[in-house]
Amino acid sequence: MINISDTAQSHFAKLLSQQAQGTCIRVFVVNPGTAQAECGVSYCPPEAVEPDDIRIEYTGFDALVDKDSENYLVDAEIDFVTDQMGSQLTLKAPNAKLRKVSDDAPLFERVNYFIQSEVNPQLAGHGGECTLMEITEDGFAVLQFGGGCNGCSQIDLTVKEGVEKQLIAIMGDEIKGVKDMTEHQRGEHSYY
Repeated sequence: MINISDTAQSHFAKLLSQQAQGTCIRVFVVNPGTAQAECGVSYCPPEAVEPDDIRIEYTGFDALVDKDSENYLVDAEIDFVTDQMGSQLTLKAPNAKLRKVSDDAPLFERVNYFIQSEVNPQLAGHGGECTLMEITEDGFAVLQFGGGCNGCSQIDLTVKEGVEKQLIAIMGDEIKGVKDMTEHQRGEHSYY
């Protein structure tokens, strides 16, 4: 679930050796599955361990993850890096803002995950966003664009050359194309 580098493991073991016996680290996500998701690491004394915590054993210490954070910490990485600027602990959790879906999840969930995790971060740089509205019986993903995408002169290029090409490459035979149901109106909100 969480890959903790050797240098980070040594760092945690050293810090925990100065704490009360039985103290672990806790890795967690605050506001998981939202745009405000934040990951953190803290000490967890024995009296703060919850019955449904997931315990992961590392060399010299244990890490705990609460049940609510579990799916959002899939593929998380913790590293401890030292350079000329000093030392820094880094935590990367690519699924903290959006729960990763399994490869055998329903098609709508997999396409929506792709839209939320890959497409919307790119569109956000232009003040835009898109929402998956439905997948038609004949295999088309129907999208609704908003923000700066509404009325943008490049929307057709974004839909066909961006979203559609990527979706077909990833979803293969399951998706035939993308349709835009947005009634685009030019305005000050559009990015162009």
